[in-house]
Amino acid sequence: MDFDVRRLAADAGTLLSRAVQFTEEVLGHAERTELDAHLENLLTKAEATQQWTDKIMKQTEVLLQPNPNLRLEEFLYEKLEKMPPVRPNNLELLGECLIDSGHEFGPGTAYGNALVKCGEVEKQLGSAERECSQSLAINFISPLRNFIEGDCTILARERKLLQNKRLDLDAAKTRLKKAKEADTRSTAETELRISQSEFDRQAEMTRLLLEGLSSTHTHHLRCLTDFVDTQTTYYEQCHLYMGNLQKQLGSFSSVFCANNNQPSVSAAPDGVSLPLTSTASGASVLPPPVPSHSSLSVRDLCLSKGTCKARVLYNYSAASSSELSLLADEEITVSSVPDMDSDWLMGERGDKKGKVPITYLQLQS
Repeated sequence: MDFDVRRLAADAGTLLSRAVQFTEEVLGHAERTELDAHLENLLTKAEATQQWTDKIMKQTEVLLQPNPNLRLEEFLYEKLEKMPPVRPNNLELLGECLIDSGHEFGPGTAYGNALVKCGEVEKQLGSAERECSQSLAINFISPLRNFIEGDCTILARERKLLQNKRLDLDAAKTRLKKAKEADTRSTAETELRISQSEFDRQAEMTRLLLEGLSSTHTHHLRCLTDFVDTQTTYYEQCHLYMGNLQKQLGSFSSVFCANNNQPSVSAAPDGVSLPLTSTASGASVLPPPVPSHSSLSVRDLCLSKGTCKARVLYNYSAASSSELSLLADEEITVSSVPDMDSDWLMGERGDKKGKVPITYLQLQS
């Protein structure tokens, strides 16, 4: 490989001259050329913009992904231009847990049904959170990162060039002061004129670039408006979901309490009251009902139709695995099974099946 020895020597001499000039300025042995006040003010504003934009961007990333390890992983995927794996967030995980527990306890019970409803809403909240995070990443974080990695990188390079040109100018001034002979002084004056011209040109380029950064604040203001709009939409969705859930849980509680506090069943034959009994878990439930004319009519209709829809009148906790737990006001499918006790029907809700007491049901027309 061929090397330009003169070029390398000149570059080395320039670097040495800058280093000497910078050292003497730090020690106070040499004067330095000061930038004009307007340029200094622009540089100060640009530095503050870069620092605070970087802090805002990083803190927003922490808000969207509090886990630092996952945040680093997502950053690496972004640099590799690959999509990170889709993981359920904490709200979605909680929703799955609530739904699974509700199915375990039985969606036909008040508690099981409430768990399922809460789980479904938590999953909705998780989905809304995911959409909010994706929108903020695209419309807020990405523009800030583009500014840091793009405009700020260019500005840093131009500032470094300006600093080098300023050191070259001051070194030329120092050489002119030290020049004694006429030839040496003439050469120093020529170098000073060239250095002054290059410094002025670089200062003008840097000033124009810095003045162009004023539009950055306007652009970031629009991004901030998008940020607020996205969060507003997210919190409105959360308020709507939780308000609806609160109403549903309130209706569950009122029905559950009303049924548990009810001392008798109006469907009992000939006005006979059915006292409450306690299950092994301590919950108050109605005892297995006695047959009545109305219950027999329900059975007859099921025999004639095969299957029919029925509304549950009261909560019922299954006493064995062959029975189906019921929740007041829910609708199930019932059918008559040969050789089954006349007081019972076969109930079906989704993939759950089991015996249900007839007197807890009201046939739907």
